[in-house]
Amino acid sequence: MGVTRSDLFTEKQNGFAQVAKVFGHPARLAILEFLLKSNSCICGDLVEELGLAQSTISQHLKELKNVDIIKGNIEGTSVCYCINEEKWYEMKMIFNELFDRYPNPKDCC
Repeated sequence: MGVTRSDLFTEKQNGFAQVAKVFGHPARLAILEFLLKSNSCICGDLVEELGLAQSTISQHLKELKNVDIIKGNIEGTSVCYCINEEKWYEMKMIFNELFDRYPNPKDCC
């Protein structure tokens, strides 16, 4: 496997790629869908909801938090997570901007 040459790309492209990579795992998508459905902070319900081990969920939460898609607050002995609205809308705009660039040509292969 080769070394990633992130220095060849813009900060925006590198950031987008990091977030896209995080979206590339079904467990992380399930976590995001659960947070979106709940529309509130979640404290510990994910193990029962997803059926995964706590350590697995913790690792996926860490990946989501590393790219700021979610944020967490410590409440007593547990950490509560919710969608980071600012980052969520930023990513929505970046994804939409990318998809809107497709001209939809009629004479394409």
